[in-house]
Amino acid sequence: MVIIQFIFFILILLMSVVIHEVSHGYAAYLQGDMTAKYQGRLTLNPLKHIDPIGSIIVPIVTSFLGFPFGWAKPVPFNPYNLRNQRWGELLVAAAGPAANIIIAIFFGVIVRLALFTAPSSSFVYISAWVIWINICLAVFNLIPIPPLDGSKILFSFLPYHWSRIRWQIERYSLILVFILILIPIFSTALGITGFFLTQHLSGISPALLTNYLSVLP
Repeated sequence: MVIIQFIFFILILLMSVVIHEVSHGYAAYLQGDMTAKYQGRLTLNPLKHIDPIGSIIVPIVTSFLGFPFGWAKPVPFNPYNLRNQRWGELLVAAAGPAANIIIAIFFGVIVRLALFTAPSSSFVYISAWVIWINICLAVFNLIPIPPLDGSKILFSFLPYHWSRIRWQIERYSLILVFILILIPIFSTALGITGFFLTQHLSGISPALLTNYLSVLP
């Protein structure tokens, strides 16, 4: 049973990061950039997006460490092809977290409606994980540290002459992210934020939600 739960968890995380990346590609596509389309990345087929390390190894390892984390291969786009040169990159960056938030809200509404009909505990359990994972992905990616989406959103508001600083910081982007996720207080704060928002979106009682999220699959 534990193995089956763990597989469900990894699948939820994988599909959530895939939808996140595809949303970036579609946001760029709608603004005139065909890069993702030409590379066959505007699809929900996970095989097109799986990164062996970020989509498989890292989620498994970090799950046992208590902080589930992972990523898919970034969907490429060319900012110079975007029709809106001023805010285009911001819109592309915001599309990923926005997709995760929409998923969380959708499942939250479904759970709230289902609670009136005494749904199965398995349905509520899986839905709670879908909401929590997508909320955590959205919040995490909105942190303004390269290469996270929050940094692209932030730099969109800064003057162009700050670009040199951005490039310097991005050289150490992955190191910064790994340092961040290894800070215990950060993972705790993210988990609490995810719990709080999941509870309010879904209407699941805090005690029941604690039971669902207290142990990783």
